[in-house]
This record gives sequence, structure tokens and C-alpha cells, in this order.
Amino acid sequence: MARILALSLCLFAFVSSPSSCQAVDRIVFDRIGPTEATLFISNADGSAERPLTQPGSLDYNPSWSHKGDWIVFTSERAGSADLFRIHPDGTGLERLTDDPAYDDQAAFSPDGARIVFVSTRAGGRSNLWILNAASHEATPLTSGNGGDFRPSWSPDGAWIAFSSDRDSDLPPAKGRWERLHLVDIYLIHPDGTGLKRISQHGGFCGSPKWTPDSKAVVTYCMSAQDTWTYRFGGEDGDNQLMKINIENSQTTPAAVGPGVKLLPAVLPSGEIGYLRRDKTNAGVFYGNGRPGPKGRDLRTPSWSPDGAQVVYSRYISKHTPEPTKVWGRNPKYDLYSTAWLPAYDPSGEQLAVTKMSADGATTSLLIVDEGKPVRSILEQKGLILAPSWSPDGKQIVVGVGSFTSFLDFAAGGKKPIDRVNGGAQVGIVNADGSGFHMITSGDSNNAFASFGPDGKHIVYRTTGPDADGLRIMNLEDQTVKVLTNEWDNFPVWSPRGDLIAFVRRNGADFQVFTIHPDGTGLKQLTNTHGNDAHLAWSPDGERILFCSSRMGFKDEVVLIGAPQPYGKVFVMRYDGTQVEQLTDNQWEEGGPAWQPHKQALGSRTGSSQ
Repeated sequence: MARILALSLCLFAFVSSPSSCQAVDRIVFDRIGPTEATLFISNADGSAERPLTQPGSLDYNPSWSHKGDWIVFTSERAGSADLFRIHPDGTGLERLTDDPAYDDQAAFSPDGARIVFVSTRAGGRSNLWILNAASHEATPLTSGNGGDFRPSWSPDGAWIAFSSDRDSDLPPAKGRWERLHLVDIYLIHPDGTGLKRISQHGGFCGSPKWTPDSKAVVTYCMSAQDTWTYRFGGEDGDNQLMKINIENSQTTPAAVGPGVKLLPAVLPSGEIGYLRRDKTNAGVFYGNGRPGPKGRDLRTPSWSPDGAQVVYSRYISKHTPEPTKVWGRNPKYDLYSTAWLPAYDPSGEQLAVTKMSADGATTSLLIVDEGKPVRSILEQKGLILAPSWSPDGKQIVVGVGSFTSFLDFAAGGKKPIDRVNGGAQVGIVNADGSGFHMITSGDSNNAFASFGPDGKHIVYRTTGPDADGLRIMNLEDQTVKVLTNEWDNFPVWSPRGDLIAFVRRNGADFQVFTIHPDGTGLKQLTNTHGNDAHLAWSPDGERILFCSSRMGFKDEVVLIGAPQPYGKVFVMRYDGTQVEQLTDNQWEEGGPAWQPHKQALGSRTGSSQ
């Protein structure tokens, strides 16, 4: 009914003003990140905690001014991530930036007149900019294809220290597809001169903070592989806090307690405060072992100039199957977040998503129909992933298996909790939940299936002891045809039926390809260092949605809890041209789906049929 009303209003508007009724595409995807983040202030020991900002938005990464009169922070309350400042008593809220790019991780100059921050406003990469706090005029400080993060202004005003992956090629984690984060500590003068690296390259050192004499910085360090191990905050371990002399790069360890230690800061007393985030303990700690404010939800503490108070953000993650509106760069697209790997039915009325139980033992296939209660039509042990609707909307094909079944690599150096390969199968269920049955078998990992537009065939990926590649199954007799023999994944059949888009692994990278269903016409659409994955066709078959890590990290990976560098949502034409980035934020996004709307399928210019 809602869609019929919208169409009626659109037709009425078109009569009076055709240009006022251009179709807006609705796109949904899943997102890893908080749904709410609020700033809090407490005494250094965690007592007398009080909220600084109101709940209901995403407020994070606070930083205290050197004079103690302002706290600058990032907020998504107005759409994209922008900088705001507020007095410690909660008054004087002021918006500092208003740009569709991602602005974050701000730090004041000693006199409070300027603010150095991270922004993607020049080409989409995370570089450093400097903001005039009074005029709000911003100028670039660093540039390049790598990412620059967590700037800190020296007390004497001469240097800005920051972390950067500019000298890293972001290699994959051992046995994984996710990228390791190799990060070094750099210095630069506020006028852009004197850039130099002061940490030893090859591992990870991040979030430098100055000693009071401006002669050294403290930083947290670990191996590159540990950036994979510790990025979720659920592993016990131990890493070092280091002190680096800025003149000779001499590095000495700081004497602090055990655990995974992040975000150190030198307090006026000379003691080091830091965030501990591991399985055993989470929250603020100090060099002498005493705790501060606690909680696994606590992020990015910053101390007042006298060290008596600390400001931080507390995260809440309550993702629901019902689509939630999120900000996007292009007003022609309405963007929504939802649960895992969503898929619309052909009418665009119903959304199929999957959601894991709280204990991780089972997964449910849910149907979301706007205005109606969410209903579960299938529940299985382990995972149900990547639903795809039949063209008549009567059936849904899914991948089913134990959680470990969906890992596609032979993971080297695994720990007991790591996942293993094998066992995933493709199943079909009726849209009302009846008639569930498996249509593949064997020891290989069979998953990520997609219906062809005739409703009689599916394409799916297989990997394992038998072979790798894409397979097409005739659903009437369940005969299987080999389409490819490479490591290929995420196949989706075009609504026109002429192309199948998929992702192929090329060395350590993943690129988008298309191929005709008869196996001819293989074409590579993307060519980037990183991961392109999670594909979806537009309803008219003219465009392809995909997620990509091509823009790299926007922050130090162990601070944001995402497993890989930011799967930003992109769109391109079916031939790989006119690539456009749709999302730009700190969170990882995946599994986009395009809501169908009524329109005629025209002929595609220049395509091979």
C-alpha cells in the first residue's frame, strides 16, 4: 500500500513538474559498528560519571583542549561524520565542519586556535587537515594514497605527531582475506614541512601522544599480525607501550601492566593512562595498575589537562532487521542499514535477511515486510547466509552450514577457535517457510547462490577438495554445469539474464568480473589493490552495487572493531565504468541489495547478448 501511494503521488507530481519526480533508488546493506554512541565525563578513577552529550546519535572520538575549556568530538547527528565542540559542562555546542566527507579524530593546537583532524575530503583517502577554530576554514596538511590517523599537537606547537599506513601495502592476514594494518609514527610541522617517520617500519605503532617537554611521544605497538588478533577486543594478550624520542628515534618500553593496551597518554604526574581492551579486562587503566572508568563499551578516552577528569564515548550496538535510514553521499540513493546480506523480493515489498542468535548457535532467515511484524521462516544450527529470491517471489535460495563452513581459505597457524573449511550447502525454502531442502551435497563449500531470471537455474560458488569455481544448476533435474574453475565467489545473475557478475581472487586481491551464462565473454570490471566483493544488480540490469576496501583504513584498525578495511558501498555501470562511492564513514558495510521498483527493461546499449 505504501508503494502504491508513493507511485500515485509521483504520478500526480509528474503532471505538474516532471523534474520533481525522479525515482530515488533504495539500497540496503549490513553494517558493523555502533547504532548509538554517547560522550561521558568522569573523574579519572571512573567516579561521578555523567553524560556530556544526549543519547540518540553517534558521538565519538572526544579530545580535550590544552586549556581545558573545550572538548572537540565527532558526530553523525547531522548526517556525515563532522566535527563539533562543547564545553566540559555541556554548554556551548558548536558545529565546526559541514562537509559531505568524513571528518574525524580531531586535536587542538596548544593555543586552541587551530584543530588538526582527519578528513577524506580530498579524493576519499584519510589525510590530515587543519581547521581554524574561529573561521572554520580548513586547509590540507598531508596528502597521498595511504591513510593518516590520530594526530596530536606537541605542547610547544612545533610538531604534529600522527600514525600512518602510507608505507604499507596492507597485506592479508595469515590465512585470511582481511588486511593487516602496518602503521608507523610520523612527525610533520604545522606548515606541512619536515615530514619524517620516527618508528621502525614493519609492525604497528599508533595513536602517539606527547610528553610534556615535547621531546618524545608515547604510542602503543604490536606486530602486524596482532592487528588481526586484537581488533575485536575479545582476545587476551599483551602488547607494549613505547616511548619514542623524536630527535634520534630511540625507543624504550613504558612500565605498565598486562593486557591489550591502546591509546596511551602521559598525564601531568608523569603517569601513563591508557585503554585496555581484551577478554579479561576492558576500560581505562593507569601505569600503577589502578583502574579508571570500566566497560567493554568504552572507547577513546581523553584526559583533561590536569589529569583529574577523562572524557570518552560509550557504544551501543542494537542492529535490527528493520531497515534504518543512514546518510549517503548521493541524494539519488536512499541508504538503509539492516541485518546480514539482505535481499529484496521481485516486488520490492519484502526483504529477506539473516540474523544469528545471541549465543551464536543458530541463525534465522527473517522476512521484513514494512508495517508488519518481522517473521522467521527458517532456523538452522550454524549459519544461513545470502538469501536470493526466485523471480516469482515464491522461493528463496540460501547457503546453510556450520559457522566454520563459510571460510574459504586454508587458514595457516590457526588457533582452536579459528574456523575450518567444508560442509556448506545450498538449500531452497518456500517464502512461507515450508518445503526446505538441500540441493547440493558433498565435502565442498557450496554457497552464495543466485536465481537466474527464468527461475529454472541458479548459479552458486563451490570451493574445496573437489574443485573451485562457479556452477550453474538446472533446478528441474539438478544437473550441474561448470561455469568457471578459478577461486570465484558472490555470483549474482543479472535481471536481464545475459550476465553473471562475480568476484575473483587475483593473488591477494579480489576483483569484480562478469561472464555470460554460457561461459563466454569473461570481463574484468575492477582492478584495485584490496577487496571488492558483495555484489547486487540494479533492477534494470544497468548498474552493479559492490563493496570495496579500495579507500583503505580511516582509523587504526584495532580501535574500530571492524574485521577489514571499510567495505564502502560503490556503484558502477554493468561494464565497469562510472564508478561512484556512495558511503563514507568509519564503519564496515557489506551485502548491499537494491529495492526493485516498477520500470520497463530497455535494451542495453553495447552489451553482448
